[in-house]
Amino acid sequence: MSASGNPAIELGNLRPSLYIGGLWSGASDGGTREIVDPANGSVVLVVDEATPDDARRAVNSARHTFDDGTWSGTPVSDRTAFLTAIADLLQRDREQLARIETVDTGKTLEESRIDIDDVTSVFRYYAELAAVHGDRLVDVGRPEIISRVVHEPIGVCVMIAPWNYPLLQISWKVAPALAAGCTMVLKPSEVTPLSTIAMVKLIQEAGVPDGVVNLVQGSGAVLGEALTSNPDVDFISFTGGLATGRVILAAAAENVTKVAVELGGKNPHIVFADAASDPTSFADSVDNVLTGVFLHSGQVCSAGTRLIVEESIADRFVAALAERATKIKMGPGLDPTSETGPLVSEAQRDKIEKYVALGVEEGADLVVGGSKPSDSSLADGSYFLPTIFDKCDRTMKIVQEETFGPILTVERFSTEEEALKLGNDTNYGLAAGVRTSDAARGERMVRGLRHGTVWLNDFGVYTAAAEWGGFKRSGNGRELGPSGLSEYQEAKHIWHNTSPTAAGWFDTR
Repeated sequence: MSASGNPAIELGNLRPSLYIGGLWSGASDGGTREIVDPANGSVVLVVDEATPDDARRAVNSARHTFDDGTWSGTPVSDRTAFLTAIADLLQRDREQLARIETVDTGKTLEESRIDIDDVTSVFRYYAELAAVHGDRLVDVGRPEIISRVVHEPIGVCVMIAPWNYPLLQISWKVAPALAAGCTMVLKPSEVTPLSTIAMVKLIQEAGVPDGVVNLVQGSGAVLGEALTSNPDVDFISFTGGLATGRVILAAAAENVTKVAVELGGKNPHIVFADAASDPTSFADSVDNVLTGVFLHSGQVCSAGTRLIVEESIADRFVAALAERATKIKMGPGLDPTSETGPLVSEAQRDKIEKYVALGVEEGADLVVGGSKPSDSSLADGSYFLPTIFDKCDRTMKIVQEETFGPILTVERFSTEEEALKLGNDTNYGLAAGVRTSDAARGERMVRGLRHGTVWLNDFGVYTAAAEWGGFKRSGNGRELGPSGLSEYQEAKHIWHNTSPTAAGWFDTR
């Protein structure tokens, strides 16, 4: 994209935006959808919106391509070369992709640049892992038997991604699926599809064969059944909300289709007094809690939205957080001075406003925020101020439910046992953070917390080499790490008797 940042001109090459069987096309009924820049309410681009028939054509394309062995029969060394080529192209177009992601989601340009680097690392990681993830020999104690376990691609995969990290989350699915030899149909969120369209163009440029990767845009309400109830689909990977995840699991059950779902979280960030015992550690702890909840305006599945803080420092800690929160610089993501951008849409801001009203009604103490910013320059965007509720408890819906916005709730504890109990007192189990200077206590806490990722004296970081996923209602299955590749593979045991003889079980000769 050019330095002018004019998305209408720079995004023009993303039409047509359906990619089926190696061909770019519009929707079969001519349907379109406007994609809106949440920073100012302007239309960024009009994209093609698929019909259920388009979605079924995409699945048929993936099915045919998988069954004819075009991709599954490609040597692993060749598949990994394609992954490396895609990674190189992502870095070549890093700035353009970052700007597309920013005008689509509202996040700051620096966040988007980090996302592109993370996406690149995911492709490189699975290129390296697939190269060494081979067959396994099993010693059965008989020299005439060769027993081995091989890993084969699971088949046709449907990949449904969320709107908050559209390119990052779809890459967690696409990279291991390509490495495994699967074919696929991608459905990004209808709210933020642009960077996924751009990535698929790079996949095409890298030379991945036609029909391996297919792309449709549209709402889940329209396309969901055609994708998730389709008997030609072997695996569904979904990242999104709990309610939609339940619908997908029910739809897949009819065909016993394998499913992996990541359904968000209500993530505790537990701060012990010993982690804030001097001015430096106190300030560092405040800073990490602040970043953990308000990065990307809280629109992060692993955001630390529940501060659970030791009573002896709670008043000072909340006051310091509130002071810092009021100084966060809000603005358009393309403005280099902005520290956080808008919410993704007006609908999302309406949802956050309802949660704030509910928190007040439930008796929580609104410390700061709770409204749209008064700055007239932000009036056309879907901005919402960083918000902190103190004196919260587990009976409140703002503590129980995933708000997916810039809302921090504060609970207090007096003992380690109480802190652990509060941290696990949630229907979710995606991520948690613990801050303490006591190493033994830290180890007890991270082992006791029932969450898929637990950070000790840190928050929000991850690596492509370590598994990501949740306990309880945060979902099932894992992305990233070796398990992220295994999700797209079937394990097959091959028993080879090199000296066959009669079984001799029945004495009927």
